[in-house]
Amino acid sequence: EVLALLVLMSPLLWGLALQLHSAVTGSYIPGTHSIALVTCLNEQIARDIARAIMDKKLAAYVNILPKSSALCTPGSLHPFTSPLGFVLFFCSPQLVKTRTSKIGELSDYVRSIHPFEMPDIVSLPIQQGNPLYLRWIGENVPRD
Repeated sequence: EVLALLVLMSPLLWGLALQLHSAVTGSYIPGTHSIALVTCLNEQIARDIARAIMDKKLAAYVNILPKSSALCTPGSLHPFTSPLGFVLFFCSPQLVKTRTSKIGELSDYVRSIHPFEMPDIVSLPIQQGNPLYLRWIGENVPRD
């Protein structure tokens, strides 16, 4: 009982226990991988950033979505302001599939090459998905 309690209380031991359980059972550990959303001003910038991310092996897959419109408050994400109290601009969003452990490095790298002073980069952990696809992400993004 004491050993089980220690494993449950220690984040490092808990993580190792989950990895061992996953390896033995072949099950997916929710949150192992993430999707990062990155907004780019246009499709060319999105392509350039996606290529740079892939060259650095920070992701297994990057979707560049069709151009969309976005609203934000003045001065927050986009350099243009509107007299109406918000900013309307067009963007090419990206969905970047990677390991959750790479999100910090991915975010730092994108900030270093993105033309915006404060680029829109957020991530969400993947809770479930096609096990073969999730395994493929893990095989194509090196561990830390």
